[in-house]
Amino acid sequence: MLNKIIHFSIKNKLIVAVMILALIIWGVWSATQLPVDALPDVTNNQVQVITTAPTLAAQEVEQFITYPVERSLSNIQGIEEMRSFSRFGLSVITIVFKENINIYFARQLIAEKLKSAEEQIPKEMGTPEMGPVTTGLGEVYQYVIHPKKGSEQKYSAMELRTMQDWIVARQLTGIEGVAEVTGFGGISKQYEVAVNPDRLKAMNVTIPEIFSALQRNNENTGGAYIDRKPNAYFIRGVGLVKSFADIESIVIKKQGAVPVLIRDVAKVQFGSPPRYGAMTYNGEKEVVGGLVLMMKGANSASVVELVKERMKTIQSSLPDDVMIEAFIDRTKLIDRAINTVKII
Repeated sequence: MLNKIIHFSIKNKLIVAVMILALIIWGVWSATQLPVDALPDVTNNQVQVITTAPTLAAQEVEQFITYPVERSLSNIQGIEEMRSFSRFGLSVITIVFKENINIYFARQLIAEKLKSAEEQIPKEMGTPEMGPVTTGLGEVYQYVIHPKKGSEQKYSAMELRTMQDWIVARQLTGIEGVAEVTGFGGISKQYEVAVNPDRLKAMNVTIPEIFSALQRNNENTGGAYIDRKPNAYFIRGVGLVKSFADIESIVIKKQGAVPVLIRDVAKVQFGSPPRYGAMTYNGEKEVVGGLVLMMKGANSASVVELVKERMKTIQSSLPDDVMIEAFIDRTKLIDRAINTVKII
């Protein structure tokens, strides 16, 4: 057999040379595709189920959310470990599977069981959701959004957070290898109906009536169509609020023939959830940060390069006096680790 290979190689030198060249090219290309990283990812095969319930204490979170979800997930095969913690307004359950089970198959099994778990959780107490497909080493790129020098007073913390949620994060999603983009810092914008208790009592209006009125008067409805050949006219009911004035004009109920509006008992304004901290830039000004999480098993170097390329486009979408600055970039750590190996 070996003699035949030698004879063939001698008689067909051109073919052998082409095959060797192809092998070299394939090897070089394969080397560039290796998922090189500075740190080995030793995270086990796990899926997290997260439920937020802002109004519940830790005892109620454990009783009404964590326990029903754990009981629903306990029959899934291939689980090695299940652990959880319940805190004020938050339930996190970590399910560890055997290493031979595909992570997406495991998430499919959990998704099927979560449907039954939702039925056991009282309404308006939260909906369990799975965490992103990432690991403990998935934080590959972090950045801050802040105004340039001289424009610190031009943008509020709420405006910076709005840029993060509606401009930066939306353009970062969809990049190959990115599991999730999370923002932190700043003030999240909300439309707030600040009720005046004295006016409520004077108008004989209750809080549930305000909730019901806001829900009923903030939706679009569809109807059939009127056939007027050669045209057809579709019927729509447009009721989504678009401004403060729309919210203020919502009718709560009638006192005799006089309608009671939202503006009669409350003030409509911008608000925000309770703050538990802030993010600052060198102690000089308040900024907003973002975190890019990498998919499990992805090549961190290539993911970060794609993120950096997209950041150039995102920067052009922001005002001229607002900039995005990276402060954690995994590629720097990878390059240093590779150079250390090369020197040795």
